[in-house]
Amino acid sequence: MNKGQSITKAEGDVSRAEQTRDRQVYSPHVDIIEQEDGLLLLADMPGVSARDIDIQYEDGQLTILGKAEPRQDDSKTSYLLREYGVGDFYRSFRLGDGIDVDSIRAELKDGVMTLHLPKADALKPRKITVQSK
Repeated sequence: MNKGQSITKAEGDVSRAEQTRDRQVYSPHVDIIEQEDGLLLLADMPGVSARDIDIQYEDGQLTILGKAEPRQDDSKTSYLLREYGVGDFYRSFRLGDGIDVDSIRAELKDGVMTLHLPKADALKPRKITVQSK
């Protein structure tokens, strides 16, 4: 994001595009799953390549930006029907400070980005052994 730009997100309305630059910005569909050792985030980002995804995590705030390139050159294309909108994807989440930042990893396959957010060791459940005397 460039300094001075703001994106407001309509919660639950992923079909609404927002104009912030010379292209539209969409909120991708996201599933967040809590697992014993961390969080798993799945985000639909069709048309985005791995090199065009920027993920930032700072002070408990997770920000995802994916840039999708147009499939056609509009100046050279005569559409009979055009329903597919191309634009960037942007989502931001407040996750708290319990993430092991050094172990975050992400992968992209078939237009779905999977982000692994491991819990910090201090937040992982521990089994405490009871000793008998």
